[in-house]
Amino acid sequence: MIFTAELPIRFAHCDPAGIVFYPRYFEMMNGVVEDWCAQGLACSFHEMHIARGIGLPTVHLETDFIKPTELGESLLAELVVTKLGKSSVELQICFRGPQQDMRLKAKLVLVMMDLKLRKSIAISDELSTAMQKYCKI
Repeated sequence: MIFTAELPIRFAHCDPAGIVFYPRYFEMMNGVVEDWCAQGLACSFHEMHIARGIGLPTVHLETDFIKPTELGESLLAELVVTKLGKSSVELQICFRGPQQDMRLKAKLVLVMMDLKLRKSIAISDELSTAMQKYCKI
C-alpha cells in the first residue's frame, strides 16, 4: 500500500524565481510523515508527542531534486516503507508533478524515541503492524 497526499504549491514555498525553494521540500516531507502517522497509522503527532511522550525524528535523509516545481502546481506525495527495524523505519517519499513526472525522490530514516530520556526505543507492536501495511514488496 502507498500513502499519498496532495500538496498544493503556495507562494510561501517559492523563491523569487517562482519555483519551490529546496528547504521547503523538507518541510513538505515532514508534513507528509505527520499526515501518514495521523491517517495511515492512526497515531497523530499530538498523540505521540503529548499523550505518549514519544517521537519519530528523522536521523538520515537523502534527497534527489529531479525537476523544479512552480507556484500554482500541485504535487502528489507518495510514501512507502522500505525497511522496518526494531526502533527505526526507512521511508521512500516521492513527489510527482501534474503529469506524474518525478520531481523529488527521498530516503528518510526515522527512529522511535522516548522524548523524556532522549533515547531510541522499540517501535510498539501497534505502530509496527500499521507500518507493515505500507511496506514496499
